Amino acid sequence: MLWPAIFDASILDPPTSCRHVIFARRKECIVADRFHDIRLINHHFLACWREIDPVASKNRGLLSLLRRHRHHLKPEQKTKLRAYLDAFPALRVIYAFKQHLCYLLLKKHQTRRQCMRLIPRLLAALDQLRQAGLPQMIQLGETLNSWKEKIATMGRFARNNGITEGFHNKMETITRQAYGFRNFENYRLRVKVLCG
Repeated sequence: MLWPAIFDASILDPPTSCRHVIFARRKECIVADRFHDIRLINHHFLACWREIDPVASKNRGLLSLLRRHRHHLKPEQKTKLRAYLDAFPALRVIYAFKQHLCYLLLKKHQTRRQCMRLIPRLLAALDQLRQAGLPQMIQLGETLNSWKEKIATMGRFARNNGITEGFHNKMETITRQAYGFRNFENYRLRVKVLCG
């Protein structure tokens, strides 16, 4: 097998099919992907919200407010969110914890010393998740705990796979606009022209 030898750079969110090969060769190369980690946290948080308040979880306005980071909310949105969370104290605690965990994961360009201060906070948050009484939070804690080394290295490095995701999105748009391609060569040429 020759291709694993070419992995000298960090690999972000490797495909499941080749993850075991990369792990065996270069464990230090794998760094967690910030976008997908925060998306996973939001997914589990929203599942908890559906269990706590199934009626309001269908409200798209509240859904939009709860998904966003606090620093992206306007003052009137903060007031509306605060009023809603006052009615559900358990949800308020979970929301505050989700925000804290997302802020920990959003830290970028940290020095080694700053990372050493953040790691105990991250590990404490993961322990709190695993000890929570809600099944969604426990599952999230177990998942993040299995990736804790990769997540910890994420704060030190600012790499992301935004360019790859952008090309993937563009290729899906090309396929959608053409209502599919019967000939792969035509698809390949269209991708080269529009993405190259």
